[in-house]
Amino acid sequence: MTDPAGPPPSGPPQAPAVCVRHPDRPTGLRCTRCDRPACPECLREAAVGYQCVDCVAEGRPAARRTIRPVARGPRTPVVTTSLIALNVLVFVVTVVQARSLNGNDRSDLFAAWSLVPGYVAQGEWWRVVTAGFLHYGPLHLLFNMLALWVIGRDMEMLLGRTRLLAVYLVALLGGSAAALLFYGANSEVAGASGAVFGLMGGLAVALRRMRVPMTQVVVVIAINIVLSVTLPGVSLIGHLGGLIVGAVATAALVYAPARNRTAFQAGAIGALTVLSIAVMLLAV
Repeated sequence: MTDPAGPPPSGPPQAPAVCVRHPDRPTGLRCTRCDRPACPECLREAAVGYQCVDCVAEGRPAARRTIRPVARGPRTPVVTTSLIALNVLVFVVTVVQARSLNGNDRSDLFAAWSLVPGYVAQGEWWRVVTAGFLHYGPLHLLFNMLALWVIGRDMEMLLGRTRLLAVYLVALLGGSAAALLFYGANSEVAGASGAVFGLMGGLAVALRRMRVPMTQVVVVIAINIVLSVTLPGVSLIGHLGGLIVGAVATAALVYAPARNRTAFQAGAIGALTVLSIAVMLLAV
């Protein structure tokens, strides 16, 4: 999320690591033994963390169960790709309306969809969701979509499509709730950063659950938080709101008890949604 002071992105572009066996698959996961990047399909549970299939084939002890802590996730990241396509489509519409690539925030759609607390208080509640699909200029869009692709793909394979979408949307609401609570009535907030931060926090929780080293994810989160504090125009509040809600939502999914797991997960996501809405009502 970015406030009206300017459109800087939430962080610098990171060259995504790719699976050593599938070069077309960016991944944030690594083998606990050889430390090479590997996609979820190429990891096997070991005594400590997860090892790649090459280390398993060499005779090192590892179980033959693949990394599916929540659901048998799809190989094709349909939800992640669809979210990126939707964000890009909305950006193109704002550029066409504004007739400007970097000044797309002057478009009619941007004015109608951005998160302005004063307008939400007047009944324009759709803004708490639609603002998460707007971006200030191409760099803001590029950095958020790059992060969404790298993190979202792994999360979708770990959680499954429906659960990944649930975490994304509830984190988006969490970021909007934080913005409404702490920003003034005339502030303008837009961007997918709150939802993306939610996936960052969620991936850290999922890696913790699987006993996979999460140093890289923690470092990325820390760097982005520092940039949110130091760069002008970046909404730290929205980022932290999304980060916390996304982490809690993912924890509810990956630590759900085996008995009545689906009901527990649905209830937890529902409770977080209700809580976010309650905070919004309190804020306005």
